[in-house]
Amino acid sequence: MIVKELTLPAVKLLTPKQIEDERGFFAETLNEREMQRLGFPGIYAQENQSISFKKGTVRGLHAQKPPHAQGKLIRVLKGRIYDVAVDVRPLSPTFGKHVEAILSDGELTMFYIPSGFLHGFCTLTDDTVVLYKVTELYAPGSEVGVFWNDPALGIDWPVKTDAAILSAKDKALPLFKDFPHLEWTAA
Repeated sequence: MIVKELTLPAVKLLTPKQIEDERGFFAETLNEREMQRLGFPGIYAQENQSISFKKGTVRGLHAQKPPHAQGKLIRVLKGRIYDVAVDVRPLSPTFGKHVEAILSDGELTMFYIPSGFLHGFCTLTDDTVVLYKVTELYAPGSEVGVFWNDPALGIDWPVKTDAAILSAKDKALPLFKDFPHLEWTAA
């Protein structure tokens, strides 16, 4: 596994090594022992998949609050996304900062986001399929979020506000200034 550091030290890009031949390639995309050796959670409690039919679909910014906080491992199976993580750990030196990555089906790169970060993405292609591995089970009462295009976050989204396709729930998320200060633990 190749690990790339990003501007927020807790968030990483992970790329599995590929073995190629004339038939194609093989890659081990998740190995519990290797993940733990590299300092990442090796156990994922749930795997989710989404499909977004239209380019410009925005999902997020979401998290689950403790004690159900989730670490996430994001991978694109089809299409391309602009993926974002926002640090919401109040005691972190990078509190309120974000980091982004472009993920696509043309590579195996995964976006690792630990608990204590909001997550969201914008599709850059139609019919985009995203796979999420999460460290904790979904707990509806623990959902928290922030409005995707809050100017206080300074995220340079690749879609104009009036062109973004959002769920009703995401349209109603609060601004960052109203996000609760929570005590996060690593996941």
